[in-house]
Amino acid sequence: MMLRLLSSLLLVAVASGYGPPSSRPSSRVVNGEDAVPYSWPWQVSLQYEKSGSFYHTCGGSLIAPDWVVTAGHCISSSRTYQVVLGEYDRAVKEGPEQVIPINSEDLFVHPLWNSSCVACGNDIALIKLSRSAQLGDAVQLASLPPAGDILPNETPCYITGWGRLYTNGPLPDKLQEALLPVVDYEHCSRWNWWGSSVKKTMVCAGGDIRSGCNTIASH
Repeated sequence: MMLRLLSSLLLVAVASGYGPPSSRPSSRVVNGEDAVPYSWPWQVSLQYEKSGSFYHTCGGSLIAPDWVVTAGHCISSSRTYQVVLGEYDRAVKEGPEQVIPINSEDLFVHPLWNSSCVACGNDIALIKLSRSAQLGDAVQLASLPPAGDILPNETPCYITGWGRLYTNGPLPDKLQEALLPVVDYEHCSRWNWWGSSVKKTMVCAGGDIRSGCNTIASH
């Protein structure tokens, strides 16, 4: 059951969830901008414990009251995690935040994820919360697309997160967002883009000055 659910989510493993934000205006968000507070109410901050304190490591999406989807590479079996929902400015206690501990046995990384073969895909994980999220204006569920749904080329999508703003740069306090239009498989698999590294189970997006990682494609 868990493997089937992980497999069905391969095409929607994005921090911002699916569909438009609840009001208008990642990993890393390069050349993004401050999001409108709580306009991405399914956004979570995945945090790990070190020396008694917790630190942001990855984004994720709340897909059910007690389930979060994130990337497989964000999870380490040697770490202790918590999830923060209803977060916007990490430097300020604003009120809507919900801090939920994670039990070590409730981390489910796709069994075929291999950090030594990123191009193999399956970079996805599910996290079961130790208690259900309390839904409201600042905390809502992401709307998942129908199974097998493929977004057309240049469909507008957003990436969101509190990741580094540039290589070795700082983590922002406020949630960042950036517009990353979809790049379909026909374009993304060209030899001068990502070639055979791209699989049909992956989603390509961007190709401009904005990015969800430190390396920005020149297309």
